[in-house]
Amino acid sequence: MELDSLVEFNTSPAIKEKLLAYGRVRTFKEGDTILRENAYIKSIPIVVKGSIKVIRTDEDGREILLYYIKAGESCIMSFLGAMHDDTSKIKAVAEEDCEILFIPNDKVSLLLKEYPEWLDYIFRLYHKRFEELLEVVNEIAFKKMDERLLNFIQKKCELTQNKTLSMTHEQLANELGTARVVVSRLLKQMEDEGLVKLGRNKITLL
Repeated sequence: MELDSLVEFNTSPAIKEKLLAYGRVRTFKEGDTILRENAYIKSIPIVVKGSIKVIRTDEDGREILLYYIKAGESCIMSFLGAMHDDTSKIKAVAEEDCEILFIPNDKVSLLLKEYPEWLDYIFRLYHKRFEELLEVVNEIAFKKMDERLLNFIQKKCELTQNKTLSMTHEQLANELGTARVVVSRLLKQMEDEGLVKLGRNKITLL
């Protein structure tokens, strides 16, 4: 495993060596659930390859996408839950085939004591996730659904580095917390405006 792929932000080789020594690597297929809501957090995930989507679910089973975790990043929600011996408030799902390094909670505490820069890594993640959550709140509160849909498609294309998304209208609706008929209508409107091209379970950003 490449040490440089472990963390996005600048950290010393010593920390990366410790992460490899303390952690356990697991692989997940696209669509696999990595962390369920209300489950106790036993270890902190660091994405080595691939990406994860973090979702919040309401009592009726409706979901909304909060943010993505990319290679070199970790889940700040997991950090907070682990430090307070609390249950998870989110669900994490593999957005694509991914490889994740899991660091046991007690080892995370050791790293915090031994390496102050590890705390800096956590604060940087916290800042990034906080900004992303503010963006979600802003979109829900102030933006129309057509803007949210186009923003989502653009972000998804940027994440996958592919202009074509393989997603159903139902999947898009679930990610945005809306109805499938709304997504289908807006996608057809966006196609008429020359923003996207629609295919069978495919959406191409133009």
